[in-house]
Amino acid sequence: MTTHAAGWNDGQPIYKQIMDEVIGRILDGAYQEGELLPSVRQLATDFGVSPLTAAKVITELARENLTEKRRGIGFEVRKGVRKILLHRQRKQFLEQEWPEVRARMKRLGIEMRELPRE
Repeated sequence: MTTHAAGWNDGQPIYKQIMDEVIGRILDGAYQEGELLPSVRQLATDFGVSPLTAAKVITELARENLTEKRRGIGFEVRKGVRKILLHRQRKQFLEQEWPEVRARMKRLGIEMRELPRE
C-alpha cells in the first residue's frame, strides 16, 4: 500500500478520505466480509497518518455498522456489508455524480455511443 499523505484533498477530512479508501477496498474485494481489517497502528503506517486519525477511521466504520469488533482481536468487515455498500454507492453515483457527468458530456457534445466500452 502506498502512503497518501501528500495527496490528501483539503476539502474533506483525512479520516473520511481513508474511510472512502477502505470502503473502496471492501467493494473491490481486497477486504472480504468476515476478514479482519488492519490494526489502528497498521492503518496509521499504511496511510502515513497519526494513530488518532486511524482510530477515528476504525471508530467511524464501526459506528456506520460496516465493521464489527472482535474482542481482543480487532475489527472485521461485517457479513452482508458489501451488498449494502454497493447499493449506497450506486445510489450516490446515479443521484449525485451521473447528472454532473451527463451535463458535462452534453456541454462537450459527447454522445453515449462515443464512450469507450472498457
